[in-house]
Amino acid sequence: MTVHTESLRLASFFPDVFHVEAPDSPVGHELWPRMPGVFIRKAAAAVAEPVEPAEPQEPQPSPPLVRELVVGQFGLVPRWVKSASDAKLRSPKLVNARSETVTTSNNLREAWLAGQRCIVPMMAFFEDDFRSGKAVPTRISRVDGQPMGVAGLWESWTGAGGETIVSYTLLTVNANSHALMHRYQQPGSEKRMPAVLNEGGYDAWLNAAHPEKAREFLRAYPANWLTANPVEKK
Repeated sequence: MTVHTESLRLASFFPDVFHVEAPDSPVGHELWPRMPGVFIRKAAAAVAEPVEPAEPQEPQPSPPLVRELVVGQFGLVPRWVKSASDAKLRSPKLVNARSETVTTSNNLREAWLAGQRCIVPMMAFFEDDFRSGKAVPTRISRVDGQPMGVAGLWESWTGAGGETIVSYTLLTVNANSHALMHRYQQPGSEKRMPAVLNEGGYDAWLNAAHPEKAREFLRAYPANWLTANPVEKK
């Protein structure tokens, strides 16, 4: 279960890799539940005044998808939560969520059906390796050192007093047969990993017209594109 991630180390990664502006204030180097992080979603489309063409024209290609960076709490707060105190208790349990249950979970269904998909940028995520008999924190990252974009869902919760919490969760997939990730997490438990997206599929994930089409992007990332390194204790 991924509950700890590493933020982008270079501000230039935001525009260069994810095509969004870097955050005004840097987020923490490492993120834990309920800490403020960032996610990327499809920007609200600008509404233009219709213009009557002078003569029939060929159909024009759709404009490129515009993405926006949003600051939000790491750990989803479902829309149905009644109070801020309840949100505080529930959100650490929803830093990640099973992709197989997006249509059946009360925590995820509304965000999934509303198309509130996002990309969560990170350098790495951390898992425990129990093969030695004790938990050894291990950093999982891309072999080439580039940042990862993980599939996620975002939500905006508003309390009775008007307070608002924007939050997000990472979507995970089964990793029992994954050549790398099957080594981690508790022995005997189902192995899971974040649904790391291919860079070429970022826009398609955010812009999928139908939720079932979006499911096609939720798959295990190739093991040979990842590397795992035990975390040195200081």
